[in-house]
Amino acid sequence: MATSAAVVVGIDGSDSAIDAAVWAVDEAVSRDIPLRLVFALSPNESAHQLAAAENAVRAACARVDATDRPVKLEAEIVRDPAVRALEDASRQAQMLCVGSVGLTHGGLTRMGSTAAALATSAQCPLAIIHPAGREPGFVVVEVGEDPATDVALRRGVEEALLRRCALRVVTTWPSRYTDIHDAGAVADGNRLARRRLDRRLITWRVRFPGLDIQAVAVPGSFVNYLARHVRSIRLVVVPHERADAIAELVGPPQQGMPGDLGFDVLLCEPHCRTSSSEQLG
Repeated sequence: MATSAAVVVGIDGSDSAIDAAVWAVDEAVSRDIPLRLVFALSPNESAHQLAAAENAVRAACARVDATDRPVKLEAEIVRDPAVRALEDASRQAQMLCVGSVGLTHGGLTRMGSTAAALATSAQCPLAIIHPAGREPGFVVVEVGEDPATDVALRRGVEEALLRRCALRVVTTWPSRYTDIHDAGAVADGNRLARRRLDRRLITWRVRFPGLDIQAVAVPGSFVNYLARHVRSIRLVVVPHERADAIAELVGPPQQGMPGDLGFDVLLCEPHCRTSSSEQLG
């Protein structure tokens, strides 16, 4: 497998994977690095399945070419299980992208298990892309007191600028000591948390005055906030340390959550992989 830096997309013949490839074009162009499409094929697959893989790669390349963007396109078929192949690719990749819906021999399947495996093992940011056709929305990033969430905030700013979207920076605060039916107490809790977050955002607002960036404070769960605003969200940026949330966001539907959240998810790289060369200029 090629080892030079690239934005890597897992291709499996599904429309969702092609959507991921198209989504990744801007990521590659903005970094001036190749977009590499990788189809992982088990070593024991037949010649017929190899031919199907080649057709899938050609179809994905054609869709990328149709964007008419100046992207450096590469493609390869590797003989390895999908998760292992994409884990290997992530060691040098600048970003790894997969579709939220994939193909199996039995038909369509949710990608929750694959994404969950990659979330804990990928060595670069992991983007999970939902099918195209959703309405325009804003980028949401979760931040907390942990300095590692600075990585997520930086990624959120990058994506909002790249996608020309408004940015909502969300912080949560524990509500277990607050009567959730006491509107005044909740408002006070939100106000204090938002004030702290606004101070943290001053630098970003000064650097990018044209970016619509708002601080949002909510009691309790970040996932509950996403469920309430699902129709307004285009992309959610999650710190690597919250990889467990990937299962909540893209896995099987859970009580109180929609069956398909309908937005893209970007899980940040491990904090140790952040370098000064990746900072915004």
